[in-house]
Amino acid sequence: MLGLVGRTLPSLKLESAAGPVDLADLGRNLLVLFVYPHATGLGGAPVPGWDAIPGARGCTAESCGFRDRQAAFEAVGATICGLSVQRVEEQRAFAARVGIGYRLISDPDRRLASMLGLPTFTAHGRTFYRRLTLVTDAGRIKKVFYPIHLPGEHASEVLAWLEQRPRA
Repeated sequence: MLGLVGRTLPSLKLESAAGPVDLADLGRNLLVLFVYPHATGLGGAPVPGWDAIPGARGCTAESCGFRDRQAAFEAVGATICGLSVQRVEEQRAFAARVGIGYRLISDPDRRLASMLGLPTFTAHGRTFYRRLTLVTDAGRIKKVFYPIHLPGEHASEVLAWLEQRPRA
């Protein structure tokens, strides 16, 4: 899917709500990197008509699904991170508001999209990531979830795959 499985997660230094990170360092171990358009749980929508844009709605539900299952992900050895175009300040406020304890990474210039060819969409002159999840291990992408139709149930889908995955 998207030709990403088997590719190396690139060395890309980005800011996060918990400080700077390098994606390659995070991906050396089992990593669930869910990429989302924009968490709108902070008041107004990022652009007019957000809820009518196919695939835009559901970021808060998806983020909270990963939050609610964080202990289960840790039990299978996985680290969770979320990535969006949102600024660090927005992510920090969102994380505090809904109780997110995992790292939220800011990629406002969509550098990861450029490096891996990740899908995006544009609305009202702003470009956002399309929702997808990368599972990496030993620096390589092992699984891609795309498209994601039910964001609120997606964390359970990823966890089920991790629990049943073949191990080397």
